[in-house]
Amino acid sequence: MDQVKSIKNVAIVVAGGSGTRMGQDIPKQFINVFDKPVLIYTLESFQRHSDIDAIEVVCIEGWETMVEAYAKQFNIDKLKWIVRGGSSVQESIRNGVEHLVDKISEKDNVIIHDGIRPLIDADVLTDVIAVCNKYGNAVTSLPYNEQIFVINQENTSTTKQYVPREQLRRVSTPQAYRYGKLRAAYRKAFDEHIGIYGSSYTNTMMVDLGETLHFAKGSDKNIKLTTKGDLELFKAYITADEDTWLK
Repeated sequence: MDQVKSIKNVAIVVAGGSGTRMGQDIPKQFINVFDKPVLIYTLESFQRHSDIDAIEVVCIEGWETMVEAYAKQFNIDKLKWIVRGGSSVQESIRNGVEHLVDKISEKDNVIIHDGIRPLIDADVLTDVIAVCNKYGNAVTSLPYNEQIFVINQENTSTTKQYVPREQLRRVSTPQAYRYGKLRAAYRKAFDEHIGIYGSSYTNTMMVDLGETLHFAKGSDKNIKLTTKGDLELFKAYITADEDTWLK
């Protein structure tokens, strides 16, 4: 008999963007690739993973019924809640976090992920959960393999300074947090207007609030579908690797 888990793992999949840079008539998370919406590829990764107990989708307004219909069509039965997104990514995540009040406990893990990152390796998700179980948070990360130079403010077409790449990590989603601390952090951030504007995300907000984050495993396949070129790369990954990663 399987041991009953004391900590639940709940995924918040953020699908609230309009995707204007993709140049399509529908939000990019709903674009069909080989007769399946991008968002469903993302949800299937969480559906398949044995450590994921439930899924919540934060959805762009007006598409909630479509998400529900697609989930039924593709047997995403871990999807428990569909929440309306906000006017920004941080508002959307905040909406998803607040919706879980009284639905999960403060010690449960919440795994936040972009709906337009459909190539989630199972071992990456496993490591994110394991690191969060140990430290209370975990952020997917990879080494930075390019050289980074700092712009010369006196002449912005030149540089005299670089940042050693050994000091850098690329961080994306999935990222996981203990629910009690995550909920408190979002309330403090919105009350005090800290880490919620521009390109801010949960990880940067947590650092702005003084939190120490812990790195977990990442994958180069974990691309974000922002442009048409990204979409073509996603199609190439599917057709080239369907025997190895689609299980």
